[in-house]
Amino acid sequence: MASASSPRFVMGALAALGLLAGCGRTVAEPVTLADLKDRTLQFVLTDVDSLERDSSVGAYRFTLKFSEGSSCARLTEGVTASFNGQPMKLSLGGVPDTGAGGRDVCEVPSATFDFDPSQWNDEPTEDIRVILQDDTHSVLLVLQDAKAKRRFLRSGGTAGTLRRGQTHTYVWLPETDTVQEGTVQASLVHEASATVADLDVKQEGNAALLTVPAGTVEARYVLRLSGTAAPRVLTCEGVAGCAGALFHSEDVEVSVTN
Repeated sequence: MASASSPRFVMGALAALGLLAGCGRTVAEPVTLADLKDRTLQFVLTDVDSLERDSSVGAYRFTLKFSEGSSCARLTEGVTASFNGQPMKLSLGGVPDTGAGGRDVCEVPSATFDFDPSQWNDEPTEDIRVILQDDTHSVLLVLQDAKAKRRFLRSGGTAGTLRRGQTHTYVWLPETDTVQEGTVQASLVHEASATVADLDVKQEGNAALLTVPAGTVEARYVLRLSGTAAPRVLTCEGVAGCAGALFHSEDVEVSVTN
Protein backbone atom coordinates (compact mmCIF):
# COMPACT_ATOMS: atom_id res chain seq x y z
CA MET A 1 0.00 0.00 0.00
CA ALA A 2 1.29 3.46 -0.84
CA SER A 3 2.32 5.57 2.13
CA ALA A 4 0.91 9.07 2.73
CA SER A 5 4.22 10.53 1.59
CA SER A 6 4.47 8.61 -1.68
CA PRO A 7 4.22 10.48 -5.04
CA ARG A 8 1.17 8.39 -5.99
CA PHE A 9 -0.70 9.46 -2.86
CA VAL A 10 0.20 13.14 -3.27
CA MET A 11 -0.85 13.22 -6.93
CA GLY A 12 -4.12 11.49 -6.10
CA ALA A 13 -4.90 13.95 -3.33
CA LEU A 14 -4.22 16.95 -5.52
CA ALA A 15 -6.41 15.54 -8.27
CA ALA A 16 -9.23 14.94 -5.81
CA LEU A 17 -9.06 18.57 -4.71
CA GLY A 18 -9.03 19.82 -8.31
CA LEU A 19 -5.60 21.45 -7.91
CA LEU A 20 -3.95 19.80 -10.88
CA ALA A 21 -4.09 21.48 -14.28
CA GLY A 22 -7.15 20.29 -16.15
CA CYS A 23 -8.78 18.80 -13.05
CA GLY A 24 -11.79 20.11 -11.22
CA ARG A 25 -13.67 23.20 -12.38
CA THR A 26 -11.84 26.23 -13.67
CA VAL A 27 -13.04 29.48 -12.13
CA ALA A 28 -12.55 32.75 -14.01
CA GLU A 29 -11.19 35.65 -11.99
CA PRO A 30 -13.00 38.97 -12.68
CA VAL A 31 -10.48 41.52 -13.93
CA THR A 32 -10.37 45.05 -15.29
CA LEU A 33 -8.17 46.30 -18.14
CA ALA A 34 -5.73 47.60 -15.54
CA ASP A 35 -5.29 44.03 -14.28
CA LEU A 36 -4.21 42.94 -17.78
CA LYS A 37 -1.58 45.62 -18.36
CA ASP A 38 1.25 43.12 -17.85
CA ARG A 39 0.05 40.92 -20.73
CA THR A 40 0.76 41.06 -24.47
CA LEU A 41 -1.90 42.17 -26.94
CA GLN A 42 -1.86 39.70 -29.84
CA PHE A 43 -3.51 40.45 -33.17
CA VAL A 44 -4.00 39.13 -36.70
CA LEU A 45 -5.66 40.60 -39.78
CA THR A 46 -7.15 37.87 -41.98
CA ASP A 47 -7.93 38.64 -45.64
CA VAL A 48 -8.96 35.47 -47.51
CA ASP A 49 -10.26 35.63 -51.10
CA SER A 50 -11.45 32.08 -51.73
CA LEU A 51 -13.40 30.98 -54.81
CA GLU A 52 -14.95 28.19 -52.73
CA ARG A 53 -15.55 30.01 -49.45
CA ASP A 54 -15.93 33.67 -50.39
CA SER A 55 -18.63 34.26 -47.77
CA SER A 56 -17.07 32.35 -44.88
CA VAL A 57 -17.41 33.92 -41.46
CA GLY A 58 -14.05 35.35 -40.43
CA ALA A 59 -12.62 35.54 -43.95
CA TYR A 60 -12.20 39.31 -43.59
CA ARG A 61 -11.53 39.93 -39.92
CA PHE A 62 -9.25 41.74 -37.52
CA THR A 63 -8.82 39.78 -34.29
CA LEU A 64 -7.05 40.73 -31.09
CA LYS A 65 -6.68 38.92 -27.80
CA PHE A 66 -4.73 39.15 -24.58
CA SER A 67 -1.99 36.62 -23.95
CA GLU A 68 -2.61 33.91 -21.34
CA GLY A 69 -1.79 34.62 -17.73
CA SER A 70 -1.23 32.59 -14.60
CA SER A 71 -4.97 32.39 -13.96
CA CYS A 72 -8.18 32.36 -15.98
CA ALA A 73 -9.46 35.92 -16.42
CA ARG A 74 -12.83 37.37 -17.37
CA LEU A 75 -13.19 41.08 -18.03
CA THR A 76 -15.77 42.87 -15.94
CA GLU A 77 -18.67 44.60 -17.66
CA GLY A 78 -18.18 48.11 -18.99
CA VAL A 79 -15.22 47.52 -21.31
CA THR A 80 -15.52 48.96 -24.83
CA ALA A 81 -13.47 48.17 -27.94
CA SER A 82 -13.31 50.18 -31.17
CA PHE A 83 -11.65 49.79 -34.56
CA ASN A 84 -11.05 53.16 -36.25
CA GLY A 85 -14.02 54.53 -34.35
CA GLN A 86 -16.33 51.60 -35.09
CA PRO A 87 -17.43 49.15 -32.37
CA MET A 88 -15.75 45.75 -32.18
CA LYS A 89 -17.38 42.52 -31.05
CA LEU A 90 -15.98 41.97 -27.57
CA SER A 91 -15.61 38.62 -25.78
CA LEU A 92 -15.00 39.07 -22.06
CA GLY A 93 -13.24 35.70 -21.77
CA GLY A 94 -13.46 33.17 -18.96
CA VAL A 95 -15.01 29.71 -19.04
CA PRO A 96 -17.84 29.42 -21.57
CA ASP A 97 -21.05 27.93 -20.22
CA THR A 98 -21.54 25.13 -22.74
CA GLY A 99 -23.65 23.02 -20.45
CA ALA A 100 -21.42 20.03 -21.18
CA GLY A 101 -19.37 18.13 -18.67
CA GLY A 102 -15.69 17.32 -18.88
CA ARG A 103 -12.62 19.49 -18.90
CA ASP A 104 -13.10 23.24 -18.76
CA VAL A 105 -11.30 25.49 -21.20
CA CYS A 106 -10.47 29.08 -20.35
CA GLU A 107 -10.88 31.66 -23.11
CA VAL A 108 -8.79 34.82 -22.94
CA PRO A 109 -10.49 38.21 -23.42
CA SER A 110 -10.66 39.08 -27.13
CA ALA A 111 -12.31 41.31 -29.72
CA THR A 112 -13.03 41.05 -33.46
CA PHE A 113 -13.94 43.39 -36.29
CA ASP A 114 -15.28 42.10 -39.63
CA PHE A 115 -14.60 44.40 -42.58
CA ASP A 116 -16.07 44.74 -46.07
CA PRO A 117 -13.29 43.87 -48.57
CA SER A 118 -14.91 45.79 -51.43
CA GLN A 119 -15.18 48.88 -49.27
CA TRP A 120 -11.57 48.63 -48.16
CA ASN A 121 -10.53 48.16 -51.79
CA ASP A 122 -12.18 51.47 -52.74
CA GLU A 123 -10.91 53.45 -49.77
CA PRO A 124 -7.42 54.92 -49.33
CA THR A 125 -4.89 53.12 -47.16
CA GLU A 126 -4.76 54.36 -43.58
CA ASP A 127 -3.60 53.35 -40.11
CA ILE A 128 -5.51 50.88 -38.00
CA ARG A 129 -6.35 52.36 -34.60
CA VAL A 130 -7.75 50.07 -31.90
CA ILE A 131 -8.84 51.35 -28.49
CA LEU A 132 -9.92 49.31 -25.47
CA GLN A 133 -11.04 51.15 -22.37
CA ASP A 134 -12.96 50.97 -19.13
CA ASP A 135 -13.12 53.05 -15.94
CA THR A 136 -9.69 51.84 -14.82
CA HIS A 137 -7.45 51.82 -17.87
CA SER A 138 -7.10 52.19 -21.64
CA VAL A 139 -5.18 50.26 -24.29
CA LEU A 140 -4.13 51.78 -27.62
CA LEU A 141 -2.81 49.93 -30.67
CA VAL A 142 -1.91 51.77 -33.90
CA LEU A 143 -0.65 49.91 -37.01
CA GLN A 144 0.79 51.99 -39.81
CA ASP A 145 -1.03 51.74 -43.18
CA ALA A 146 -2.61 48.42 -42.14
CA LYS A 147 -6.18 49.26 -43.16
CA ALA A 148 -5.95 48.19 -46.81
CA LYS A 149 -7.25 45.44 -49.10
CA ARG A 150 -4.46 43.00 -49.89
CA ARG A 151 -3.92 41.18 -53.16
CA PHE A 152 -1.36 39.50 -55.40
CA LEU A 153 -0.81 41.34 -58.69
CA ARG A 154 0.51 39.46 -61.74
CA SER A 155 3.65 41.10 -63.12
CA GLY A 156 4.22 40.42 -66.83
CA GLY A 157 2.95 37.50 -68.88
CA THR A 158 -0.59 36.81 -70.01
CA ALA A 159 -3.32 37.21 -67.40
CA GLY A 160 -4.97 33.90 -66.53
CA THR A 161 -2.28 31.79 -68.24
CA LEU A 162 0.69 29.97 -66.74
CA ARG A 163 3.21 28.34 -69.07
CA ARG A 164 4.82 25.04 -68.16
CA GLY A 165 8.49 25.14 -67.29
CA GLN A 166 8.44 28.91 -66.77
CA THR A 167 8.63 31.22 -63.77
CA HIS A 168 5.81 33.69 -63.13
CA THR A 169 5.85 36.71 -60.81
CA TYR A 170 3.11 37.86 -58.44
CA VAL A 171 3.60 40.96 -56.29
CA TRP A 172 1.95 41.45 -52.89
CA LEU A 173 0.12 44.77 -52.54
CA PRO A 174 0.01 47.27 -50.91
CA GLU A 175 3.67 48.12 -51.26
CA THR A 176 3.68 49.59 -47.74
CA ASP A 177 3.52 46.03 -46.34
CA THR A 178 6.66 44.03 -45.64
CA VAL A 179 6.09 40.38 -46.52
CA GLN A 180 7.92 38.05 -44.16
CA GLU A 181 10.62 36.01 -45.83
CA GLY A 182 9.65 32.43 -46.57
CA THR A 183 5.93 32.85 -45.86
CA VAL A 184 4.58 33.01 -49.43
CA GLN A 185 3.17 29.67 -50.59
CA ALA A 186 1.59 28.68 -53.91
CA SER A 187 -0.25 25.63 -55.18
CA LEU A 188 -2.24 24.52 -58.21
CA VAL A 189 -5.61 22.87 -57.65
CA HIS A 190 -6.77 20.87 -60.69
CA GLU A 191 -10.27 22.07 -61.59
CA ALA A 192 -11.64 18.63 -62.50
CA SER A 193 -9.94 16.29 -60.03
CA ALA A 194 -9.21 18.78 -57.19
CA THR A 195 -5.67 17.35 -57.02
CA VAL A 196 -3.30 19.78 -55.30
CA ALA A 197 0.31 20.35 -56.38
CA ASP A 198 2.60 22.70 -54.45
CA LEU A 199 4.83 25.04 -56.47
CA ASP A 200 8.37 26.15 -55.75
CA VAL A 201 8.38 29.78 -54.63
CA LYS A 202 11.28 32.20 -54.49
CA GLN A 203 10.73 35.49 -52.68
CA GLU A 204 12.35 38.77 -53.63
CA GLY A 205 10.93 41.26 -51.15
CA ASN A 206 7.20 41.49 -51.80
CA ALA A 207 7.50 39.61 -55.10
CA ALA A 208 6.85 35.87 -55.35
CA LEU A 209 8.42 33.98 -58.27
CA LEU A 210 6.49 30.77 -58.99
CA THR A 211 7.89 27.98 -61.15
CA VAL A 212 5.42 25.69 -62.94
CA PRO A 213 6.98 22.24 -63.49
CA ALA A 214 7.45 21.27 -67.13
CA GLY A 215 5.49 18.06 -66.54
CA THR A 216 2.32 19.80 -65.33
CA VAL A 217 -0.77 18.59 -67.20
CA GLU A 218 -2.37 21.20 -69.45
CA ALA A 219 -5.74 22.02 -67.88
CA ARG A 220 -7.75 24.55 -65.93
CA TYR A 221 -6.57 25.15 -62.35
CA VAL A 222 -7.07 27.35 -59.35
CA LEU A 223 -3.82 29.04 -58.35
CA ARG A 224 -3.82 29.46 -54.57
CA LEU A 225 -1.45 32.06 -53.14
CA SER A 226 -0.89 32.99 -49.51
CA GLY A 227 1.55 34.94 -47.39
CA THR A 228 2.09 36.86 -44.17
CA ALA A 229 3.25 40.45 -43.74
CA ALA A 230 4.75 42.00 -40.63
CA PRO A 231 2.87 45.16 -39.63
CA ARG A 232 4.62 48.22 -38.27
CA VAL A 233 3.39 49.01 -34.78
CA LEU A 234 3.36 52.78 -34.35
CA THR A 235 1.79 52.79 -30.89
CA CYS A 236 1.38 50.12 -28.22
CA GLU A 237 0.16 51.60 -24.95
CA GLY A 238 -1.45 50.14 -21.85
CA VAL A 239 -0.03 46.60 -22.18
CA ALA A 240 3.37 44.94 -21.88
CA GLY A 241 3.67 44.54 -25.65
CA CYS A 242 1.89 44.11 -28.97
CA ALA A 243 2.58 41.43 -31.58
CA GLY A 244 0.80 40.16 -34.67
CA ALA A 245 0.65 39.66 -38.41
CA LEU A 246 -1.28 40.40 -41.61
CA PHE A 247 -2.37 37.25 -43.46
CA HIS A 248 -3.66 37.14 -47.04
CA SER A 249 -4.76 34.21 -49.21
CA GLU A 250 -6.09 34.44 -52.74
CA ASP A 251 -7.51 32.07 -55.39
CA VAL A 252 -7.00 32.82 -59.10
CA GLU A 253 -8.45 30.82 -62.01
CA VAL A 254 -5.70 29.98 -64.50
CA SER A 255 -4.95 27.75 -67.49
CA VAL A 256 -1.68 25.86 -67.67
CA THR A 257 -0.37 25.68 -71.25
CA ASN A 258 2.83 25.10 -73.21
